[in-house]
Amino acid sequence: MDPRQNPYAPGAGTPPPELAGREDVIEKASIALDRIRAGRSARSLLIVGLRGVGKTVLLNRLNQDAEVKGITTLILEAPERKSLPALLAPALRTAILKLDRLAAGGELAKKALRGLGSFIQAMKVKYADVEVGLDLGIEPGLADTGDLDADLTALLRAVGEAAKDRDTAVVLFIDELQYVEENELAALITALHRCSQLQLPITLIGAGLPQLAGQMGNAKSYAERLFEFVPLDALSEEEARAALLEPAEKENASYEPAALESIFRKTRGYPYFLQEWGKHAWDCADSSPIRAEDVDNCATDRAIAELDRSFFRVRMDRLTPAERKYVRAMAELGAGSHRSGGISKVLGKSVNAVAPIRSSLIRKGMIYSPSHGDTAFTVPLFDEFLKRQMPNFDPLEGGA
Repeated sequence: MDPRQNPYAPGAGTPPPELAGREDVIEKASIALDRIRAGRSARSLLIVGLRGVGKTVLLNRLNQDAEVKGITTLILEAPERKSLPALLAPALRTAILKLDRLAAGGELAKKALRGLGSFIQAMKVKYADVEVGLDLGIEPGLADTGDLDADLTALLRAVGEAAKDRDTAVVLFIDELQYVEENELAALITALHRCSQLQLPITLIGAGLPQLAGQMGNAKSYAERLFEFVPLDALSEEEARAALLEPAEKENASYEPAALESIFRKTRGYPYFLQEWGKHAWDCADSSPIRAEDVDNCATDRAIAELDRSFFRVRMDRLTPAERKYVRAMAELGAGSHRSGGISKVLGKSVNAVAPIRSSLIRKGMIYSPSHGDTAFTVPLFDEFLKRQMPNFDPLEGGA
């Protein structure tokens, strides 16, 4: 079939042609933002799930929906080894300038902008990655103590007051929140909590790996009351069928039922993988309908090869030899979560001996703990990739 008409879009955060199975989350966010803008209480949303479930895609969609409502948004990705003040400062400047234009000379937005100047001046002493750009001026006594909890609270309060003055809201969309340091998460939670108490129209919609819920709770014990954690999982078979069929039908193409069943079985309903298999099934098929033979004899080999070169490989390349051995031991035990003791037994070592490796893998976002003592991959199907890449696993090879 003509690759120029191929409707599927595998990629990091690339919006799929059909955002199937996420309607409830979209509606939940819409209601929350409408309430916050109206001065009513609503919990901030945190979307949590494995790699490949579409968290980034959904976050981008929610951001677009908020902008259509006339809400001022910041959309950010928290990288590893970057402080929260350095992440927020440039985006807050842009948001406040938008409010300043809306305010047509209003003082509250200008005060918030000067408050940001004070915040940057105070934070650059403690955080070396905070850059000083344009001279924003300063607001004496506002966000200038050098204490992140107090200053971020004061700054977000000033931004919230400026938004309220213009009958709008400000929403922080932050992806990969699990990479923010615990003390910085605590400061963000404190600031949002205070703004919520004052019913100011500023909130957070964030996304992160499954461990984010525990990290937020560790940072502040009341996080579970301030945030609504929205788990994002693989699609059901019906939702996966819609994600594949509806884009094809718009191009006057279809699938045999057996082809859809085969793709669902191989992808387990994970949205990223559905797009990958859909793309290759389309290119492999000579004509519509796409058949099971197209999937099994061509598309699957191409999809796996592409995932091995990109989606899986970039994660494997970040691991040290000891970390690779640990995750290969996990793969040896099969899919699902495994007890730490079982993994260490495969490695022939004690739980304490491999605990630092496990902790490092959690920090890198490669694994997480679904419950105390359990360990699972944050990347679906990673166990199968590891067996392909390291077929002859010897836990003793290369030493400890």
